[in-house]
Amino acid sequence: MEEKNVKFEDLGLSENVLRALDEYGYKEPTPIQVKTIPFIMEGKDVIGQSQTGTGKTASFGLPLIESIDVSLNKVQAIILCPTRELATQVTGELRKFTKYKEGVKVLAVYGGESIERQIKGLKQGVKIVVGTPGRVMDHMRRKTLKLDNVKMCVLDEADEMLNMGFEEDIETILKEVPSQRQTVLFSATMNKRILGITKKYLKEPKNVKIKAKELTVDRIEQISLEVKQAMKDDTVMRLIDLNNPTKAVVFCNTKRKVDDLIEKLKSNGYKAESLHGDIKQAQRDRIMKRFKTGEFQILVATDVVARGIDVDELELVINYDIPQEEEYYVHRIGRTGRNGSMGKAYTFVVGKEKSKIYSIQKYANTKILSGKIPTIEQIKKVKNQKMIDDIQEIIDTNKNESSEINDEILEKLLQKNDIKIVAKALLSLITNKKENNEKQDFDFKPGEEIKLFLNVGKKDKIMVKDIVGSISANTAVSGSDLGKINILDKFSFIEVPGEYVNEILTSMKDKQIKGRDVRIEVANG
Repeated sequence: MEEKNVKFEDLGLSENVLRALDEYGYKEPTPIQVKTIPFIMEGKDVIGQSQTGTGKTASFGLPLIESIDVSLNKVQAIILCPTRELATQVTGELRKFTKYKEGVKVLAVYGGESIERQIKGLKQGVKIVVGTPGRVMDHMRRKTLKLDNVKMCVLDEADEMLNMGFEEDIETILKEVPSQRQTVLFSATMNKRILGITKKYLKEPKNVKIKAKELTVDRIEQISLEVKQAMKDDTVMRLIDLNNPTKAVVFCNTKRKVDDLIEKLKSNGYKAESLHGDIKQAQRDRIMKRFKTGEFQILVATDVVARGIDVDELELVINYDIPQEEEYYVHRIGRTGRNGSMGKAYTFVVGKEKSKIYSIQKYANTKILSGKIPTIEQIKKVKNQKMIDDIQEIIDTNKNESSEINDEILEKLLQKNDIKIVAKALLSLITNKKENNEKQDFDFKPGEEIKLFLNVGKKDKIMVKDIVGSISANTAVSGSDLGKINILDKFSFIEVPGEYVNEILTSMKDKQIKGRDVRIEVANG
């Protein structure tokens, strides 16, 4: 199939799957999705050679979901992954795709988590199992996972699994799966061991290879910045101020540097958290959940945990240190510019590191432009524009409401004063009014519907689920208690019962939704 102008609707996917893709912002299929989905839908074995950021999970996940027989209450597909992070990531993606496919349950099984909980989950009609080879083998030995009804087996990042010593486990699992199954294998590299498995277990496979020039880095604006070591922290903050991303990830080569940078960012008022190998898995999961829901804006991480970072609408990646391997660069920047969206990636270059940039460009067959560190004047200009936008938002919010300052008062003020002085005074009045509004306790009747104003809207990529999720996470108010939500371009309105108003205003103070500082107040009128 010709890749240009292909839409998901052209790939034979069901309406329920297309609805989920649209809801989660999957705008157009990537090259590997265009090439592999038709083959897998036809039931053919496939060998896919691709790297992170090409959309391979959807490549096998979408046709796999379409193949499930919901009337058969058995495990029908198994996906093997090298790490628990990738297994969790793949499971999360599949659950998005199955949102409107009734009865298609997905379960992740991996070490480090209670096996009893997994056993309980396996008894609840799971159709797709995603797991690490070791834990899958454990369930097979316990007879808590039966593979005799499996019709599709996926090996995701097969080269990584072999590098980690899972070859024997993989072969044991493949031997237990019915021989009439469909097998799909994805790998960034193709060595003799990988080819050995494909010859032994795949039948007349279709080979799909995404060349470097087809990697989705073409959706990412890549910029290198020559920076002095001592200026790196300051440059990170300037880039955040300049781009004002909803979510950003900063990659460092060492845990020490991650911790140092986090301390610097937090001391300067930025909402940031760290992620590296010394942080326990349960805590990592909590941090990632908070990052995805927009509770903080900046995640600072090492390459060790990079595979576990799977976030929608990641706008900015900053390589604080040049990665130690060229492949890591593709893994890092592949976190942004997904699902048809544009992304931006900055890489700091110190001294003689320029040669490393040339090596990366050659490896990834991409172009990294040379840029300049944003100046204080540029940052000031951006902040001033934000202030203008905020003022315009106030004007837009209040222009249809009855004003406390009528035309007669305005005319008298303008007779005696310059318009700039009047404007400053009115802005001060508005600001003081807002501060008083924030401090005030309201006495609304229970059940009375009260409209609240939020200073975030469509231009901040806010959706109803984001507002509901944030309020539910930060207050004792559940989503079912909330009323009508109206999201406009720059702001939103939500109706809530009167008894919940004070709790929402208090608990949501200084919180963020999708990385944006949110201000909630009782709407005028």
